[in-house]
Amino acid sequence: MTMNMDEVILDEGATSVYAHLFDALGDPTRLAVLQHLASGEHRVRDLVEHVGLAQSTVSKHLGFLLECRLITVRPEGRSSWYALTEPNATAALINAAQTLLSATGTHAELHAHLRQPHHLHSERTELR
Repeated sequence: MTMNMDEVILDEGATSVYAHLFDALGDPTRLAVLQHLASGEHRVRDLVEHVGLAQSTVSKHLGFLLECRLITVRPEGRSSWYALTEPNATAALINAAQTLLSATGTHAELHAHLRQPHHLHSERTELR
């Protein structure tokens, strides 16, 4: 069976899933949250301090990232600890984006933690 080169068969379900992922990555606040989580687990209040936004705003963004399965949450006492679900896969995606940006003449580099994530998920970032 030959396929016409002009004919592209799209899987609408898969396309929607990819679009949702890129929507998650397309927001500067969510990228900032991912950069902080690449250095290790954080609580909501830690992320609020880092990104300088209201707790409700940060929680909304965390909810979106959870929905996309980019992050996980682990309850501990009265706190919830957030972490990257797949740090290496997230780093690979960010590195691919950086390569594409460079190839198209745009120089932009995210924090090194996101490109080379911290591998010890048990380490916590405490505020002083």
